[in-house]
Amino acid sequence: MVRVRRSSLRSYFDASFVRSLLWGAFWIVLTVGSVLSSSLGAGVAEALTIRGDRWLAITELSGTVELISSQGDRQLAQTGDRLASVGDTLITGPSASARLEVDQSVGYISMAEDSQLRIQTLSITRSGGRVTELFVTRGQVRLRLRRLTNPDSRLEIHTPAGVSGVRGTEFGLTVQANGQTGVATLEGSVAASAQGETVIVAANRQSAIYPGAPPTPPAPLRDDPALFIEALIPLPNRRARIVGYTDTVNLLDVNQGRQILDRAGRFDLEVALSDARSVAVVVTTPLGTEQTYKLVVP
Repeated sequence: MVRVRRSSLRSYFDASFVRSLLWGAFWIVLTVGSVLSSSLGAGVAEALTIRGDRWLAITELSGTVELISSQGDRQLAQTGDRLASVGDTLITGPSASARLEVDQSVGYISMAEDSQLRIQTLSITRSGGRVTELFVTRGQVRLRLRRLTNPDSRLEIHTPAGVSGVRGTEFGLTVQANGQTGVATLEGSVAASAQGETVIVAANRQSAIYPGAPPTPPAPLRDDPALFIEALIPLPNRRARIVGYTDTVNLLDVNQGRQILDRAGRFDLEVALSDARSVAVVVTTPLGTEQTYKLVVP
């Protein structure tokens, strides 16, 4: 029979107790670390920025186009310049245009005159998915994108009125001065979302998003820049009143000034006349179809 002295027994239990505490602490740290790692991983999966690996490259330019860096530096854009940081902005002036390539040959973005595009997100998920979010403040853009094969990849166009998300398609949108947005899909489909509601704008369909309202039900694609004038009234001091309408998703420029259409596409304007007593009007559809009009006031 082996006798264990009381002091040795107490030392044994003390040591055992300490070991238990240490192992308990270890498992607590391991568990908490796993939870934090999982939480951080989820966040990283949503937005892991890859510097120098995500970009929009300018491949074509016409007219005056301004590039504003995320630090606020302004310069005239040149072919080959890249937008690679959140906040980088491209602005096309009157009669100007630009074409950008999305990295990895995802597709192309064409910008019409008097348009503004800003990078909101350029990131990559842990699975290799590429997340691109762009903000179009005003104007008209057209996108042609190949099908995104990674389920975590997405490309979204944000406007003041809503969001249009795609996974591979050809579509265009217009943004009026008040944020009113027109979406038109030529191929594929676009999910247009606003005010907690989403509609699918399939091929050969179009929808409008009015500020503070959900997207309208998709309608047949018109891509029609027709302008209808109901009244052209001379006013004193070489001015005139113009009343008319066009498709509500179109952009309307009068004497190089962008106008706001109501929900029916109607407008009622007072404008200055040129020396030839004429008014220059340009109508642009979401897909970029453009028609120029010269209105002569008697």
